Amino acid sequence: MAKHEEVKNGIIFPVGEKNEAYAQFFVGQSYLKGLVADPKVSVGVGNVTFEPGCRNNWHIHRDGFQILLVTGGEGWYQEDGKPAQFLKAGDVIVTHDGVKHWHGATQESWFEHIAITAGKPEWLEPVADEEYNKLK
Repeated sequence: MAKHEEVKNGIIFPVGEKNEAYAQFFVGQSYLKGLVADPKVSVGVGNVTFEPGCRNNWHIHRDGFQILLVTGGEGWYQEDGKPAQFLKAGDVIVTHDGVKHWHGATQESWFEHIAITAGKPEWLEPVADEEYNKLK
């Protein structure tokens, strides 16, 4: 049984639907629930849930930023050229404009965060399996 299975039902906000719109930029299954749908607000806010082993591709936020508020499970965050950071509920990550990074679940745990995002994402290559599988 995977760790933190309660995450798949949503911790604070609903887990949402399968993240089909961005599936091509993820390894594994993720879920997305948009939380703010106001055209006068220039940031996206969404609850993103990752099944164990799921992670997004390397990406860069152009003309913006991303703030991750970890609400459940266990995950990873890594900026290009730096070691991966282990994440758990209560952690906060701030990614500045132009910083190449990725984030996702550990191999054994569900993972959930609120993503507050401004700007346009530039999606890049997947995180190599051999690199991801080394994370402990």
